[in-house]
Amino acid sequence: MPYVPVAELNDYVGKELGRSEWLTIDQDRINLFAEATGDFQFIHVDPVKAAQTPFGSTIAHGFLSLSLIPKLMEDILVMPEGLKMVVNYGLDSVRFIQPVKVNSKVRLKVDLTEVTEKKPGQWLLKATATLEIEGSDKPAYIAEPLSLCFV
Repeated sequence: MPYVPVAELNDYVGKELGRSEWLTIDQDRINLFAEATGDFQFIHVDPVKAAQTPFGSTIAHGFLSLSLIPKLMEDILVMPEGLKMVVNYGLDSVRFIQPVKVNSKVRLKVDLTEVTEKKPGQWLLKATATLEIEGSDKPAYIAEPLSLCFV
């Protein structure tokens, strides 16, 4: 992740910071997420039944695709120099626009939206994260993740 002086963080607000590498969402990843969460809805784990739906195949859990934000964003989001740690502070909003079908390739586009000093040494970064699906005009989702940085 790129590090910049705290005084320069606001210079990045309103700018696209970049895109992640493409990541394939295969059935193994979907099944592992189902196991971890106990969400075995057929649309995610049963290819035969899912083929009979309007999607034509299994789809990733919405929360699986959302859980990829920290990993896909880690090399993109600008961070303050002297960073001791960063924690997930939540999300301001999420809109799931279309499902991620099995074997789709996705990548995350990140824009920095807001920088706020919560208290001395603590900076809250708000981003807009758009999960793009290869070959699709519409993203899987648009989310506003919050990262609390301690310097």
